Amino acid sequence: MIEVEEVRKRYGEFAAVDGVSFAAGEGTVFGLLGPNGAGKSTTIGCISGLLAPSSGRVRVCGHDVVREARRARACIGVVPQELALYEDLNAADNVRYWGAAYGMRGRELERRVGEVLELTGLADRSRQAVKKLSGGMKRRLNFGCGIVHRPRVLLLDEPTVGVDPQSRVRLLDMVREQAESGTCVLYTTHYMEEAQELCDRLAIMDHGRILAAGTLEELRALLGERDLVRVTGEFEPERIRHGIEALDDTEVVNIDSGAMLIAAGAASRRLPAIFAAVTEAGGRVDETTLNRPNLESLFIKLTGRELRG
Repeated sequence: MIEVEEVRKRYGEFAAVDGVSFAAGEGTVFGLLGPNGAGKSTTIGCISGLLAPSSGRVRVCGHDVVREARRARACIGVVPQELALYEDLNAADNVRYWGAAYGMRGRELERRVGEVLELTGLADRSRQAVKKLSGGMKRRLNFGCGIVHRPRVLLLDEPTVGVDPQSRVRLLDMVREQAESGTCVLYTTHYMEEAQELCDRLAIMDHGRILAAGTLEELRALLGERDLVRVTGEFEPERIRHGIEALDDTEVVNIDSGAMLIAAGAASRRLPAIFAAVTEAGGRVDETTLNRPNLESLFIKLTGRELRG
């Protein structure tokens, strides 16, 4: 349903997307996970046809988004990170407007407006101006406007940013419902728990590139079941690195003069040896935290930093 092949998007010398490739199928949720600025929204823009790739190719439902733009766009629903709503119109009129924009008319449109408002839990707010709705309600309405025409491919760009817990749960339920109905969903997020809960396949993205991709289990396997140990204190990086990596099944992922990140098998048993290696190299340990293998620890291993919004 979505095929992305070596897509690049450059702005002068800056590569917002740098050689991205992946495919997503019918009835699945494919997640693009990464911090703000990783290139997720630019990738969405290239797939939707809003942005023209500098190079590479994108196909949606078998149609090239550049050469067959109209056919490709007819398959796509987009829920952008920025709200695409008219504040002075009421909720029903917003859904109605976007349905008409996608070519829906008459009874079909009116029936679908009612269905979308029920689906998003906004039927009792249908005549209320958008500007009077809560942030969570606006997010749900934004979602509804993106699915009014029953798209075969749904592009969701950080759809739960800034919402209340109740609206977040409803939005995630709606994403699942779309996939269960056969829609191909591309979901961008920097919320680790959402990615783990929702996505059939994932790609970890940073600085415009995909660093790793696969199912959650395949991605976890890349860690080799090793824990991550974060140590803060005072270090001379090269001396510390040599001492730590002399230990069995232990790797320094990232280090500077005040902090160090170590990947180690059964790290809790190796902590005394790690502390001893730091001391022998003339360093000092102030604080230590240990994380078990998970998606976040994989992200840290791949990028050398934590996932932040």
